[in-house]
Amino acid sequence: MDWLVKNVTYRPHCYFCHTRKGTMLFRFAHPSPPKPEPAECSEWVLLEKVRKGLQNVTEFDQSSLLRSFTLVTESPQVTYANQDMVWAKFQTIFLSLSGLVNHAPVFRDYIFRGLEEFYQDNVLYLELRTTLFPVYELNGTVHSLEWSVRTYEEVARAFAEKHPGFIGIKLIYSDHRFKNVSCIKKSVQTAMKLRAQFPRMVAGFDLVGREDTGHSLYYYREALMIPALHGVKLPYFFHAGETDWQGTAADGNLLDALLLNSTRIGHGFALSKHPAVWADSWKKDIPVEVCPISNQVLKLVSDMRNHPAAVLMATGYPMVISSDDPAAFGAKGLSHDFYEAFMGIGGVTADLRTLKQLAMNSLKYSALSEGEKKVAMEAWEERWHKFVAELARGPE
Repeated sequence: MDWLVKNVTYRPHCYFCHTRKGTMLFRFAHPSPPKPEPAECSEWVLLEKVRKGLQNVTEFDQSSLLRSFTLVTESPQVTYANQDMVWAKFQTIFLSLSGLVNHAPVFRDYIFRGLEEFYQDNVLYLELRTTLFPVYELNGTVHSLEWSVRTYEEVARAFAEKHPGFIGIKLIYSDHRFKNVSCIKKSVQTAMKLRAQFPRMVAGFDLVGREDTGHSLYYYREALMIPALHGVKLPYFFHAGETDWQGTAADGNLLDALLLNSTRIGHGFALSKHPAVWADSWKKDIPVEVCPISNQVLKLVSDMRNHPAAVLMATGYPMVISSDDPAAFGAKGLSHDFYEAFMGIGGVTADLRTLKQLAMNSLKYSALSEGEKKVAMEAWEERWHKFVAELARGPE
């Protein structure tokens, strides 16, 4: 997020406004301010002009801008006293960032920068959930979703040329679970279309957003059955069971994700409360994407030793570690989540074998083809052996 503040917001023609709820919206425009003004927003103000009138620009950048982009706070227990409060702030972050990162020149740089952070963390392959929010030019022209997918392809290709060993990325096209059924029907059809056009890039479809307050998978059953009714294979990667409640619609998403043949289960925090779903998903080798820091920050669990995934890991249930939205949490790459999984979820008995299995699972349960997995695994094993050898030698 520092890069967004220190680089992107200093680019020419960057405007911002304040909403009635105190959040900030951004938009690039030229030669005149953005049109129209959002109904819930004050008038657009040129950020460059505002900075020129400030005595302490650094304070503005850190206190006003950076705080709008992350959940980081000195006293999280006070600032975010409950799940409703932290989710309310979490959702505003995406709204604030959208006008910045969806400006076409920034969009390219943002993807490249993100890949660089993960590469520095030794992550060589990523599957990104994205809503493909429309990307716009300075003059207001809006690009198609196909343009956005092609841009992901182009940036990933350019990144691979400069970074040895980088395998690539795939996209999981996603939409929000607060929309009505007709909107999600269109999104599912869009996902089918994009996957047909970009089979090597678009891996499948998911529904994102807070499960406790959003619609259930069952609510969208007509929309989600469209691919099957048309004989089209559209892999699903559903968020399911990201809740600490039992017996609610969000809790029931676990069963529906299984019935809809979800390739992986995002979060699956409530899985241990459902023995039948647990057993069947294990039998079908459907892994859970465990997001330790996300679950902690969004107040599902405070102590990682009490995370439900500890039970799953102890029994050998298949899982992968995901960082969810690390930039919003003040984390980087994947190492921080691996650390929490190893130290807290894994317990005292976790060792090098634990880390190895979790890393291998990332490739085993990916959307790569079997041929791609084989090549990726061989490359990973070479790096792993080198890492172990260096570890055995100890510090120089």
